[in-house]
Amino acid sequence: MGLLRIGSRGSALALWQANHISGLLRSQGHQVEIEIIKTTGDKVLDVALSQVGAQTGVTKGIFTKEIEEALGDRRVDLAVHSLKDLPTELAPEFEIAAIPTREDVRDAFCSIHFESIEQLPEHARVGTSSLRRQAQLKALRPDLETIPLRGNVDTRLRKLGTGEYVAIILAAAGLNRLGQSDAISQLLPVEMMCPAAGQGALAIEIRAGDHSTRDLLKFLDDPDAHAATVCERAVLNRLGGGCHVPIGASAFMKAGFIHLHAIVASPHGKKILRESQTGPDAIKLGESVGDALLRAGAEALIRDIDPSTVIPTQAAP
Repeated sequence: MGLLRIGSRGSALALWQANHISGLLRSQGHQVEIEIIKTTGDKVLDVALSQVGAQTGVTKGIFTKEIEEALGDRRVDLAVHSLKDLPTELAPEFEIAAIPTREDVRDAFCSIHFESIEQLPEHARVGTSSLRRQAQLKALRPDLETIPLRGNVDTRLRKLGTGEYVAIILAAAGLNRLGQSDAISQLLPVEMMCPAAGQGALAIEIRAGDHSTRDLLKFLDDPDAHAATVCERAVLNRLGGGCHVPIGASAFMKAGFIHLHAIVASPHGKKILRESQTGPDAIKLGESVGDALLRAGAEALIRDIDPSTVIPTQAAP
C-alpha cells in the first residue's frame, strides 16, 4: 500500500490525535508520515480566540486554514482535526471522510485548591478564551472574573499551577487523551456547561472526490459519533455562529434517535436561550433546533455581540 501523509498542527494534543489515527492506519498495513503545519491560531497567541480574526483577517478556520491549503496542494493526503475547530461549511474541494469514536464531550473544571465551580471564592480568576464557556460560567457565577487563557494544554495547566488563575476550564477530551485526567476537579454536566459543537470528536478531512482515500478511511468512521456531530454542526450552521459567538450544542444517539440540546448566550451570561429536541434525522433535527432558537431571539443576541468588548486583549499580569 502507498504512503499516506497526514497534515496536523504541532501541539502535543494535535500530534496525539495524528499519531492515534496513524497507528490505526498502520494496523491496516499502510505506511504513514505526519507533516506538522503551523496555523494562524498557533501563531497568534497574545489575543483571545474571539479576536484572532479581527487581527489577522482569517475569520474562519484559524486552526485549519493552512492545513487545508497543504491538502489542496497535495502536500498531504488527509488532515486530522479537532472537529470543533473545523468550520461548519467546508470549501467545495474538501470533505469529511470519517468521524472516529468520540471522547468525553464535557468541559472540565480544573483547580488546585477547589473541587467545583460552586466552591470558588467570590471574584476568583478563571481562565478561558472561549466565549461559550465564559457566558455559561457567568450565568452560574456572575461574580467570577474571566481572564484570557491561550496556549496548549500543558501551558494552560502550568499557568494554573503557578497561581496565575484560581481555576481554568478545558475540554475533558484533551486532558484524557494526554493522560492529564488527574487535573480534572469537576466534570461539568452538559446541562450546566453545554459543550461546543463537535467537542471530543476528531475529523478526518480529505480532498473532495478522492474515492480511494475515502474508501480506505471508512473503517475509522463511528456512525453514532458521525450522526451526533452532523446534528450539532447543523445547529451551528443554521445560527451562523463561530468561535466569536457563545453557542453550545450536544447530541447523542439512543435507540435510533438523536437527542440534541443547544444554547445561545449573551457573552456575560445574562441571557441564555435553550432548546432540546429529539428526532431520527441529524440535519433536520439540527436545523429545527436552530430555527427554534432563532424564533426565541437568538438572531438579535448573536447580532449584538461585539467580541472586542468581551474578553480583554491583554492577558492579566
